[in-house]
Amino acid sequence: MGTAIFLIVLVVVIVGGGLYFSRQRAAARQRELDDAKADARRLVERLGGQVLNLNGNDTASMQAMADASERYNAAGSQLEQARTIEQARLVKETAVEGLYYVRAARVAMGMDPGPQLPEEAERERAGKVTERRDVDVEGQHYSASPEPGQDTPYYYPGGRVAGRPVPQGWYSEPWWKPALVAGAWGLGSMFLFSAMFSGMSGIASASAWESGYDAGQQDALESGDMGGDGGGDAGGDFGGDGGDMGGGDWGGGDWGGGGFDGGGFDGGGFDF
Repeated sequence: MGTAIFLIVLVVVIVGGGLYFSRQRAAARQRELDDAKADARRLVERLGGQVLNLNGNDTASMQAMADASERYNAAGSQLEQARTIEQARLVKETAVEGLYYVRAARVAMGMDPGPQLPEEAERERAGKVTERRDVDVEGQHYSASPEPGQDTPYYYPGGRVAGRPVPQGWYSEPWWKPALVAGAWGLGSMFLFSAMFSGMSGIASASAWESGYDAGQQDALESGDMGGDGGGDAGGDFGGDGGDMGGGDWGGGDWGGGGFDGGGFDGGGFDF
């Protein structure tokens, strides 16, 4: 009889302890999610304040503010749906990208750019346009510049689109948007990239870009520094299609690159 009572008590203790620790873990995860959402909400509200109160005064700044507004709307929608810490972090990334557009608009208007924004490794590795380039590809004229202008009104803060780095800079056309919407680059994309960025410091070669590598990885590959890790890591991290806002957490990829509408962008005769 005593043994039976002991076993019953032991089972109760084990089950009760398991439930207690399970609830503790759930509470801890909820606190982490709440903190992540609060951090994201702070940036979304900061972006909203800029979008609602700042108007562009020329083509470049108006376009940058339009892109910032697009990110603000997307981040707000994402925040409402966020159910995991990773989803909350993606909201933060969207808001930060919107703030980069605001910063670009302020620079275009000759205003103080404002406080520094959080750094992002992929944005840094994508490189920056460091000199003016004008190229003609398939009968279409394209320009890239480190500065905004009437003929380079489209800003991109730098980062990966469909698995390949797009340098920060101002462009005559948002040539990355078809890949952002479709999640994959067209057949002529490497030709355009090569024509626009060939020999520009800090930017990958066309062949490295096609494989998803940035300039730093290209240098490491050429020197053999990446060794055995290069095959597995690079293939997994950079070979995918547009992981910017993807991921299974969003159920069907509704938060993918297609979330930012390309606005009917037409490649202007260039085959993407």
